[in-house]
Amino acid sequence: MPTVVDTPATLDREQVARRFHALSDPTRLAILDSLAGGECCVCDLQSSLDVAQSRLSFHLRVLREAGLIAQRKDGRWSWYQIIPGAFADAAEALLSLGRNMARGLPLYPYAEAVKGAVVREGLPLADASGCCG
Repeated sequence: MPTVVDTPATLDREQVARRFHALSDPTRLAILDSLAGGECCVCDLQSSLDVAQSRLSFHLRVLREAGLIAQRKDGRWSWYQIIPGAFADAAEALLSLGRNMARGLPLYPYAEAVKGAVVREGLPLADASGCCG
């Protein structure tokens, strides 16, 4: 009987990778710390983090593309805020990964390389022909 694989409901593998990549830089973590208190203007972020405008823009773009922060324009100013629920999705993916890895299972059971595979209790992925089993 196939084992149930715990798969994050809302994020695909690419989205998970973007989220964790965005969280892997100290400057981006500092930006998120600044935004934890609420919406901030880009000029306030620049002065509080003491980073060049071009470097800050790059990091803000990475965070936006990862779906962790939102941007609002007000005239010539840009305001940023954390997207509610964005970290819950990333946490769900991490928890799913931990549960599956503890059981020897993949995070995403239907990856391109193993399409059509079934997960068998206590064994690695195996296709219907018995390969790897």
